[in-house]
Amino acid sequence: MRSFIILLAGLFLANTALAEPVGSPIPVGIAVGQTTNVALFGEEQVNGAKVAEKLLNEKGGVGGTPIRLAFQDTGGDEAGAINAFQNLISRDKVVAIIGPTLSQQAFAANPIANQAKVPVVGPSNTAKGIAQIGEYVSRISAPMTLVAPNALKRALKLNPNVKNVAVVYAQDDAFNVSETGIFQEAIKGMGLNITTIQKTSVKDTDFTTQVTAILGAGVDMVVMSCLAADGGNMVKQLRQLGYEGLIVGGNGFNSPNMYPVCGQECTGVIVAQAYSPKADNAENKAFSAAFKDMFKKDPAQFSAQAYTSVKVVVDALNEVEKSSGKKIAEMDTAELRTALNAAIVSSSYDTPLGEIVLDADGEITQKTFYVSQIKVADDGKTGTMELLPE
Repeated sequence: MRSFIILLAGLFLANTALAEPVGSPIPVGIAVGQTTNVALFGEEQVNGAKVAEKLLNEKGGVGGTPIRLAFQDTGGDEAGAINAFQNLISRDKVVAIIGPTLSQQAFAANPIANQAKVPVVGPSNTAKGIAQIGEYVSRISAPMTLVAPNALKRALKLNPNVKNVAVVYAQDDAFNVSETGIFQEAIKGMGLNITTIQKTSVKDTDFTTQVTAILGAGVDMVVMSCLAADGGNMVKQLRQLGYEGLIVGGNGFNSPNMYPVCGQECTGVIVAQAYSPKADNAENKAFSAAFKDMFKKDPAQFSAQAYTSVKVVVDALNEVEKSSGKKIAEMDTAELRTALNAAIVSSSYDTPLGEIVLDADGEITQKTFYVSQIKVADDGKTGTMELLPE
């Protein structure tokens, strides 16, 4: 795989060597999963990006030049992400790429963009080591080392008598492997016992074996690192077979698209979040109102992070135009990509997530996080994330 990626990167560098003006509107790539089980997240990311394109162009885009989002479906695997990045870089000539959806895809596709010197902003990549992939890689999604333990702390407030814990994770997904390590370290740090560890796959639909083991272990809490489809089915089968204790879900549970999968069995699941539609800041109020107007529902975390990623790129483009004195549309694409990457990092941004800062390595610092409990409506398809008090 590594030699294949290096070969692709070399071809891209050759293709991008000729001087070409950026043009108008300014093309920005969106590479997220719109098919496979990842579409439960990718659909929300597409919606958030579309709101950003509309709102930011209404505000003048980049010095009066509009942006244009170029969408590519990554599917749910590494090959799909690599193909999407290839098309955006060599065919669509984008100035930056926002994506991919999964950390596992980022580890495969981001090195290609890095070699081609195309800035990448990760909207939902929370595994360890993402920002360290290369100089041209940043992320606006806070690593789970900062987010995940908050859900455990809040769960223990709801039930201080928790002693024995079951851990579940999808062993074939890099993010979930990374997240469960963070969860397991935090569980042990709280003095709790990990009674059983159950491994699953993101493609699983039958969890009878894992549920039977958990019920036999007599645990007080189940902590799960899964994606929306497999996680939703796992919760559903846990509840249907009689488990009544606390359930804590990881970042893969931050999607309303999971509600139709698990129905009301998901009510009560505790999830830590990097975003709340109720966040009290001007950027979120504008984003949330526009999202409701376009899609007739509250935005979810993945939508807010996609919006934020586009805004970071547009804010940085405005900074490049201001500092260089050149119109972005007239700049050489390769020259602009390098200047844009320099502008993205070491900057702060006002966003629906609150104020965020990207350091010189492209790693995010975010001030505010939330913990919510899922509440599914009587229709079994819709619901809300109810904020838990501090």
